Amino acid sequence: MEAHLTEWLNLGIRWIHMITGIAWIGASFYFVWLENNLNRSNPRDGLSGDLWAIHGGGIYHLEKYKLAPPQMPDNLHWFKWEAYATWLSGVALMLVVYYLNPSLYLVKPGVDLAPAMAIVIGFGSMLAGYVAYHLLCDSALGKRPALLGAVLFVLLIAAAFGFSLIFSGRAAYIHVGAIIGTIMVGNVFFTIMPAQRALVKAIEDNTTPDPTLPAKGLLRSRHNNYFTLPVLFIMISNHFPSTYGSQYNWLILAGIAILAVLVRHYFNTRHDSSKYVWTLPAAALGMICLAYVTAPVRSTPEAAPVAASTSQPAAIIAKAEEMPEATPGAAGANFTEVNKVIQQRCSVCHSAQPSSPMFSAAPLGFMLDTPQQIKTQAAKIHAQSVASQVMPLGNITQMTQEERDLIGAWIAQGAQLN
Repeated sequence: MEAHLTEWLNLGIRWIHMITGIAWIGASFYFVWLENNLNRSNPRDGLSGDLWAIHGGGIYHLEKYKLAPPQMPDNLHWFKWEAYATWLSGVALMLVVYYLNPSLYLVKPGVDLAPAMAIVIGFGSMLAGYVAYHLLCDSALGKRPALLGAVLFVLLIAAAFGFSLIFSGRAAYIHVGAIIGTIMVGNVFFTIMPAQRALVKAIEDNTTPDPTLPAKGLLRSRHNNYFTLPVLFIMISNHFPSTYGSQYNWLILAGIAILAVLVRHYFNTRHDSSKYVWTLPAAALGMICLAYVTAPVRSTPEAAPVAASTSQPAAIIAKAEEMPEATPGAAGANFTEVNKVIQQRCSVCHSAQPSSPMFSAAPLGFMLDTPQQIKTQAAKIHAQSVASQVMPLGNITQMTQEERDLIGAWIAQGAQLN
């Protein structure tokens, strides 16, 4: 029952995170588009520009003031709760997915790191990331946006590399995303909202607003806009083990982040000219190159099994140990040997009735009970257990390199059942 409740808790929080994230990112995209497409030729007095638009069967006329209207309207709509709800639900999701089972999902197999310390590092990195970003923006570097962006990129990829040494691939990626998300929500809470409140207060007090605060808020809003596509990739990356499961996962993340920023830059600047249109085919070519360089290469050296952590669920280890060890010969792999390995190492979770106490149903409906199911899922088995080796989770059932090679050889020979 505990596994069932955890799964539904995961679902509920993830759904909230997705809904609020769409609302936040959608607002960010819209207002940057609006700012870039204002008609600034001969605006009427007090305006910096206006825009006419049609959507949903209606025509809209939007105006932007240089600073503020002479008098505050009765109803002023604020955009902040989307950001706060997205960050809070994201942190809650990390608690449920990674911090409730840190030795399984968070800590990298074979790394001698106490789960509590791993959690401290995870939370601490989010706070440290925002503080470092804020100090850099307020330094002289903040007046050189291109250089600032390069420095931030290097620091984030350095964090990704550091995480990859101690965290699982999925956890490493998600913690980079958590740092970026914390920077984004920090921009809203500590810079954008105070600037907006100061602007409104100045109008209400009939004083001249300080133009530097809205300018700083606009700059941080643009930073958030460029962060969005890398964060979106990180949010879906757990479905793609060829990225986070690679030995060079931090470099893959760096490459995809660069491509995402290039695409975002084109959409942010296309109102001026088409001089950045080259970024779209460049991004497409970059993705093709990444797919090529991350193609799996079958490894042959044998390795000793990774020792199971004493904090791993005992029922899973016991289930794996109660079956006799397979004695595979990769050169002539046959299904009998492969099936023995899969039932011993994989089916404790991926079964119609998992013996693992962590799951009430097979994760993602991925079941390996029958020979036909195993053959049908051969490509996914190869991606998860042979190429990226991200499964079993935390290598909790102690799958050996020899067993991975056996499965890889069987799939390479056509995944025959006889």
